[in-house]
Amino acid sequence: MIRNRILKKRGAWVTREKKGEEGWTFIETLIVLGIILILTASVGFMSIRYLQKAKVVAARNQIETFVTALQAYYLDCGMFPTQEQGLDALYTRPSIEPVPESWNGPYIAKPVPKDPWGNEYVYVVPGPDGFPFGIKSLGADGMEGGEGENADIVSWE
Repeated sequence: MIRNRILKKRGAWVTREKKGEEGWTFIETLIVLGIILILTASVGFMSIRYLQKAKVVAARNQIETFVTALQAYYLDCGMFPTQEQGLDALYTRPSIEPVPESWNGPYIAKPVPKDPWGNEYVYVVPGPDGFPFGIKSLGADGMEGGEGENADIVSWE
């Protein structure tokens, strides 16, 4: 190391190295930025995959909330909402016949939301396999059937 100056700082002598050895070079900075960009991109791709899984879980949870609310509706009214009344009967008193006299709602805290992909939930009466009702989300593609994130999420499975 070549000393070019000796400085006095707070009573102690300090030596400085030659000017070219003091900081990072431009190339070193670019390499560090490249590494940071690669790590950020890999984290971004991982989070997209988890986001899709979170949407499926959210749809399942919402369907379970509707099932619980429909059971409370049945206990109060003695019947489930008709297909025409739909899931909205859980939040507002139905105006379509048959109007239940003992409606004691709302049975859910907010109006019926769309599924995590922005589609309406499908409510069918009677439900498949002998169930009194069925609720399903059509998945990411908004169409019947599908696989992976496009698969239907249903209340009867």
